Amino acid sequence: MSNSILAIVPARGGSKGLPGKNTLPLAGHPLIAYSIKAALDSPSITRVIVSTDSPKIAEVALHYGAEVPFIRPAEYAQDHSLDLDVFSHALLWLQQNESYSPDLVVQLRPTSPIRYVDDIENGIQKLSETPDADSLRVVTQAFHTPYKMWHLPTGQGYMSPLLTLENVPDPYNQPRQSLPTVYWQIGTLDVIRPRAILEKGSMSGEGILPYVVSQEQAIDIDDLYSFQRAEAYITTHDCIKFQP
Repeated sequence: MSNSILAIVPARGGSKGLPGKNTLPLAGHPLIAYSIKAALDSPSITRVIVSTDSPKIAEVALHYGAEVPFIRPAEYAQDHSLDLDVFSHALLWLQQNESYSPDLVVQLRPTSPIRYVDDIENGIQKLSETPDADSLRVVTQAFHTPYKMWHLPTGQGYMSPLLTLENVPDPYNQPRQSLPTVYWQIGTLDVIRPRAILEKGSMSGEGILPYVVSQEQAIDIDDLYSFQRAEAYITTHDCIKFQP
């Protein structure tokens, strides 16, 4: 297994769906604290940093044990800023200012706080043992099959199916059970080789390993309802959390 594994928790200050969500208290602790704790609790992760443009988030991150070696430039903290820009900036900053280059990078998004240490460790090990792979991404079985989804016309006209299926003329009329099983990516965990980010200009590269988790873990916080769902799960399951 790689001996230098960097966890990056990306957390910008602006949020329109749920203002200030990264520092909102979830079961008594700021939302971002759960991602920091997930990294600190994982034996394979050797360093934990938070990339943020917000002094308030930076203060919380430091309090919970993460490093904040820089404040993210505003140009990488906009509504449409890409993860690639955020992670490229972090890796290049560490390389140029500290001569530090990790073997693997783990992305732990604050908005997906439901995690288990075993999943993080197994994900890291799986990518470590597959040198040709560029990344590993957590997925779960999709809640709805895309074979029953449609494109709508921009004006008058007929809608068209999103996907077709070989030898099946109308998959949208088939029972769900007879259609291919598909998986949906969630924000729980990404393990990435730096070469994908810095050399290939991608957050995943070409060879992406799957790591499957249950659907009930697939909670991405973007509104009050999803925040409450995450809190209910954390308080009733033995996942990564703070003990009372």
